[in-house]
Amino acid sequence: MDLFQYDFMLRALIGALVIGLAAPSLGVYLVQRRLSLIGDGIGHVALTGVGVGLLLNQSPVLTAVVVAAVGAIGIELIRERGRTSGDLALALLFYGGIAGGVVLVGLSDDSSNASLMQYLFGSLITTSPQDIVVICVLGVAVLVAMTVFRPALFAVCNDEEYAKVSGLPVRTLNLLMSVTTAVTVTIAMRTVGLLLVSALMVVPVAAAQQVTRGFRSTMALAMAIGLVAAGAGVVVSAEIDTAPGATTVIVALVIFMGIAAGGAARRALRRTRHQPREVEPPDVVLQA
Repeated sequence: MDLFQYDFMLRALIGALVIGLAAPSLGVYLVQRRLSLIGDGIGHVALTGVGVGLLLNQSPVLTAVVVAAVGAIGIELIRERGRTSGDLALALLFYGGIAGGVVLVGLSDDSSNASLMQYLFGSLITTSPQDIVVICVLGVAVLVAMTVFRPALFAVCNDEEYAKVSGLPVRTLNLLMSVTTAVTVTIAMRTVGLLLVSALMVVPVAAAQQVTRGFRSTMALAMAIGLVAAGAGVVVSAEIDTAPGATTVIVALVIFMGIAAGGAARRALRRTRHQPREVEPPDVVLQA
C-alpha cells in the first residue's frame, strides 16, 4: 500500500504486530487466573509513570515501565499476604494510578489534553524509532518468558496450592507474571492506549477459547488472532482515518463475534443431525 511507504506507518505496523503477539501470550494466563481486568488497573498506574516521565523530561515509556512494575509487584505482595482482597487491590490501582497520573501530567510542561489522550487511547503514528526499539525488545522478552515458563506458569494459574506442594517457586512465578503484565501494558499503551490495553490481552483469548480445548492450542490461536487484529487494525485505521487502537480492538471483537457465531451454528447443526426421528404410530394395533 502507498501508506506504508512512510516510515511512521511502518513503525506503527511493526509496533502493533509485536503487541498483537505479546499481549495474548500473557492474557491467556490472566484469563486462567480470572484476572482479566488487572491490565486496566496496571494501566492506570502506568499513567502515573507517564506523568513522571513528562514531569522529568524523560522517556514516558521507560518511566511507565518502571512505575507500573513497582505497582504490580506491590499489589502481588499485598494479595499474597491476604490482607487485602483482590478486588480491593485492583480498586487501589484504578483510583490511585489515574489520580496520580492526571496530577503529574498537569504539573509537567507538556500538560495539554493531546499529550494525555495519546497515552490513554494510543497514538501509533507518533511512535518514534526509539519507542519501536523499546517495544520490540520488551515485547520479545515477554514472548520468551511466556513460552519458556509455560508449564510452570500454567501450574500456578491452574492450582496455586498444588504448585507449592510440587516445589515450584510460586512467589517468583507470580512476580514474573506481575512484571510481564506491567511491561506489556506499558508497551501497548502506544498501540491501543492504557484504557483499551486489556481488550487486546483478553479478547483474542476469549475468541480462541470458542474453538480450542487445550491450553497450548488456545495460546497459539490467541496469538494468531492478536496478530491478525493488530495488523488489520492499523491497515483499516489508515484507510478510513480512525484511531488505530480503537480500530484494533473493534477488529478483535468482530473476530470474536464471528468465531462465537460460527461455533453456535455448528453446535446447532450437530444437534439437528443427531436428533432422533419421530416414528409414526401404526394404523392397526394388535392386542394380545
